[in-house]
Amino acid sequence: MTLVVVISLAIGPKAYLLVQLPVVFIATGIGFWFFFVQHNYEDAYWAQGDEWDYTTAALKGSSYYKLPKILQWFTGNIGFHHIHHLSPKIPNYLLEQAHNENEIFQTPVTLTLITGFKQTGLSLWDEDNKKLISFRQFKKQQRAGLQPAKVSV
Repeated sequence: MTLVVVISLAIGPKAYLLVQLPVVFIATGIGFWFFFVQHNYEDAYWAQGDEWDYTTAALKGSSYYKLPKILQWFTGNIGFHHIHHLSPKIPNYLLEQAHNENEIFQTPVTLTLITGFKQTGLSLWDEDNKKLISFRQFKKQQRAGLQPAKVSV
């Protein structure tokens, strides 16, 4: 807090905010993107009540977001999200090693930057088919008379 006050006094509060606010908004957007992509993909695991299982939810309800090494480093290895959900006590600098050395971590849904962008439209859970679908897919199913029995947002 002291640093914020000192910098604000040195360059002025308006200049400080003109630098800080865009950085905060961009970082927040990137953080939201990673969270969204790693939990919202077509074959994500969603279950409720007695059907829900901790290990399955960790390994199949979150993905391995395979990033280029530089992005992997800048994001603190958050691409190994399936491991983080199963064992949050593993430090970020050991996530890749845990992924490489343990067979249980070798079968998650793997996303890349390209496949991650393709997942952005998936917003509805199709109970019948146990997968995420887009509003476009839902409307297409409606027009074809194949509307799922139960869809949730």
